Amino acid sequence: MTIDTEQRGLSRYLDFTHSQWGDLRAATPLTLTEADLRHLRGLNERVSLDEVAEIFLPLSRLLNLRVAATQGLYHATETFLGRTGNQVPFVIGIAGSVAVGKSTTARILQALLARWPNSPRVDLITTDGFLYPNRVLEARGLMNRKGFPESYDVRRLLQFMSDVKAGFPEVAAPLYSHQIYDIVPSGSQLVRKPDIMIVEGLNVLQTGEGQPGRLFVSDLFDFSIYVDADEADIERWYVERFLTLRDTVFRDPSAYFHRYAHLTHEQAIETAHGIWRSINGINLRENILPTRERADLILEKGLDHRVTHVKLRKR
Repeated sequence: MTIDTEQRGLSRYLDFTHSQWGDLRAATPLTLTEADLRHLRGLNERVSLDEVAEIFLPLSRLLNLRVAATQGLYHATETFLGRTGNQVPFVIGIAGSVAVGKSTTARILQALLARWPNSPRVDLITTDGFLYPNRVLEARGLMNRKGFPESYDVRRLLQFMSDVKAGFPEVAAPLYSHQIYDIVPSGSQLVRKPDIMIVEGLNVLQTGEGQPGRLFVSDLFDFSIYVDADEADIERWYVERFLTLRDTVFRDPSAYFHRYAHLTHEQAIETAHGIWRSINGINLRENILPTRERADLILEKGLDHRVTHVKLRKR
């Protein structure tokens, strides 16, 4: 007999409507302007200042409290050991599908967290930089599975994360260019002992299930967020973004996807749906969506890209 755990109150999450979550903002001030938000929005996303105030400010407040509590525990351990060690960064993981808005979520959170009264240093890293270079993916026959778990240099990503968590004074992360659709050969992003580090990527909540003792990226998170939406809505957003890119970035002759710039409107729509069905949709269903329930917090979006519900894991 199946028991409905939601009805029996046994869900692992507390469920908040948009307005209920907004009430938890308390007196947290809005520190972003409309001009700031224009630089933080992703393509075709319509995040408003009202949504920042109602969704992201309560989340910023929660994270502020969580960071303080985590730092308190760390200092307690250091006091017990009789030493004054370096501050360990608080690491936030953000996962979700292509085109769901996780990058915008990460950028808005970074901006809000950096504006706390104590002005913490907040770095944002995307796992795109840890994809294998195209030459490696081509040699392994993985170009059509770019973004799938096997297309990442997980060992390098784990080493990077471990070094940051260990308090190394400077750690370099590789850079990825969406323009050339590849790793930037001589580029890097330097992380210098941030107070908070946000790590955003498709598969960051995966674990090494079936491989006992294996460390994975999600093991190094202090808090994790999954940006969720119905697949039909995400596919529509992906197609809209593809059409915008066809009329902008793809028109640059140096762009990897320049060949799509000359598609007709109908051809572009058909191509985008084809890419979704053969690559992104499969990756979502097989690899990304199954990790949703591992998140500490889930942002559920409606068809207009607005967050309709927030689910917070019970402790």
